[in-house]
Amino acid sequence: MAEVTGGCHCGEIRYEVTGEPVVHLLCHCTDCRRHAGAPMVGWVMVAEGMVKVTKGQPSIYRSSEHGRRHFCANCGTGLFYTNGNMLPGFIDIQSGTYDDPDAVPATMHIQVAERLRWMEAAHELPTVERFPPPE
Repeated sequence: MAEVTGGCHCGEIRYEVTGEPVVHLLCHCTDCRRHAGAPMVGWVMVAEGMVKVTKGQPSIYRSSEHGRRHFCANCGTGLFYTNGNMLPGFIDIQSGTYDDPDAVPATMHIQVAERLRWMEAAHELPTVERFPPPE
């Protein structure tokens, strides 16, 4: 990966990432689920120096004693997570905010002890191309 770009839903915040990621994780912890409003969250871990915010300034929410969640105050999109105690020198980027979310494939699930039970079989659910047909 040479360079990846991304940003929030409304476009107020843009960023770029240069260099190779450490890992791309799919996190199932309660904290990530509640913050994102989603059954799991994809995080790409990189060295802090690899991320450059090119437009706007994220707001920061103190989600735990050491955890900091960076987000767009305008549209609410979660962007980054830092924890100087547990992950010094690294930043996690919500992979769904990449312009090309397929650029870095996920490599593992974490915090599965907190995974929603129905997520274990989510890949078995019926699929439709766009929206389910009206009944």
